[in-house]
Amino acid sequence: MTVDAPSFTIEEVITDLEEGFSLFDDWEDRYRYLMDMGRELPVLTAEEKVEANLVPGCQSRVWFVPRREGERLYFRINSDAAIVQGLMALVLRVFNGRTVEEIRAADPNFLTRLGLGEHISLSRRNGVSAVLARIQSAARA
Repeated sequence: MTVDAPSFTIEEVITDLEEGFSLFDDWEDRYRYLMDMGRELPVLTAEEKVEANLVPGCQSRVWFVPRREGERLYFRINSDAAIVQGLMALVLRVFNGRTVEEIRAADPNFLTRLGLGEHISLSRRNGVSAVLARIQSAARA
């Protein structure tokens, strides 16, 4: 199944996410917004939710399924934790459907720009870092 390439640059997507998060005054509302994004992700199949697709280094379970079409990389990601699922939705908005070159050139620390870095637990940040490392690895493969 071919998915259309993103119509916005990575920088434009991050800026749009920044604007979205800035609409909320408190962190409880931002967390709800994040979890709502996570609920929009497609559910992985039983065949995708296997041990080989689990991301080590995550406190909750996160499954990561990469796919390459030409120079573009596509990802399917799910987690069994609502906040982490929301964080994975952010990762997908930024990196899904990008070219290998775009992914290699991107700054993976966009959570800090969104103001999430200091509000997400260390274990969740480590989990996001593990997924971002997998994305970078897929771009190098």
